[in-house]
Amino acid sequence: MRILLVGAGGVGAAFCSIAARRDFYETIVVTDYSLERAERASAQDARFTAAQVDASSAEAVTALCREHRITHVMNAVDPVFDMPVFEGALAAGADYLDMAMSLSKPHPERPHEVPGVKLGDDQFARAAAWEEAGRLALVGIGVEPGLSDVFARYAADHLFSEIDELGTRDGANLVVRDEDGNEVFAPSFSMWTTIEECLNPPVVWQDGDWHTTAPFSEPEVFDFPEGIGPVECVNVEHEEVLLMPRWVDCRRATFKYGLGEEMITILKVLHQLGLDSTEKVRVKGVEVSPRDVVAAVLPDPATIGPRMTGKTCAGLWVTGKDKEGRPRSTYLYHVVDNEETMREYGHQCVVWQTAINPVVALELLATGVWQGAGVLGPEAFDAVPFLDLLTAYGSPWGVRELTP
Repeated sequence: MRILLVGAGGVGAAFCSIAARRDFYETIVVTDYSLERAERASAQDARFTAAQVDASSAEAVTALCREHRITHVMNAVDPVFDMPVFEGALAAGADYLDMAMSLSKPHPERPHEVPGVKLGDDQFARAAAWEEAGRLALVGIGVEPGLSDVFARYAADHLFSEIDELGTRDGANLVVRDEDGNEVFAPSFSMWTTIEECLNPPVVWQDGDWHTTAPFSEPEVFDFPEGIGPVECVNVEHEEVLLMPRWVDCRRATFKYGLGEEMITILKVLHQLGLDSTEKVRVKGVEVSPRDVVAAVLPDPATIGPRMTGKTCAGLWVTGKDKEGRPRSTYLYHVVDNEETMREYGHQCVVWQTAINPVVALELLATGVWQGAGVLGPEAFDAVPFLDLLTAYGSPWGVRELTP
């Protein structure tokens, strides 16, 4: 296996640190728009090499694949670049993986009732081309989407005979402090992506179809395990809701995230001021996207680990009937402690938790345990080998039974 990693930011660098401890591949070509950043991430292993890439150019991705005889393209850049990287991999005859799917567009007239272009629609529209080429595009294989999708497959196969709701529930008790010990606002993930998914209309799967709601709708308090505790969660647009019903029978699928009051307030203000826009405006003779400015002035998520404390939890709350037909309510989860990932890998827990899942998936593909062609989500594959290997990597998952 010869891997082209597109993007050497926080998640890409964490991907390299995790992959450096594994032996299932021949080489990883680490690429980024910034050659310096690619070189920094690739310096930790002799099997890694660095190169510069323009992720907005499918032709550039194809050329690098051919130059380095790439078999698998790992997309670790913001989803605005998904389609060029996706198409570049197909043109080069390489398999493809990403952690977030092609972007959505709200319905022009009824954005909070019906979907417009849904997350992943542009990629699923190309499924036949991938099938005909005999190539695999494994989409949504980060932590969310990704691990909760694996949990959905596991729950359907081994825990439930009938599923009422597949409810992704993510939360954390992470705190970032400045040099004086004061708590500061510093998102643990790409602010560009955070704005995109939190301000777009959330999608809900209900009784055989998708509908949308208003951002931050249907708040609920969910009690997260391993000391995180109760966190208020709200509806957020996310890929799981678009992926799970394609392969797992369920009456309802939702995604709710524990954003916190401060984050919700900030996002609402950004929207009111138009600072969430991706349309470029001219400022003193320079054209710039307001959202790009917001992302640029905030701390780089890759750098905040030493000042962060707490844990992050990704998981899936499944309700329905167990294999004997009795009511069941189960939360399958994965908790990561920032102190541990900083000590063991030098990366903060959110980017590390995102990065470990595609490394596991690539190892399953390299060994032939997972196989397929077309545009497929994690739900299309056997969950047990993935969860076993995740545990073997030293990052076990858990199960909490709740009152039905």
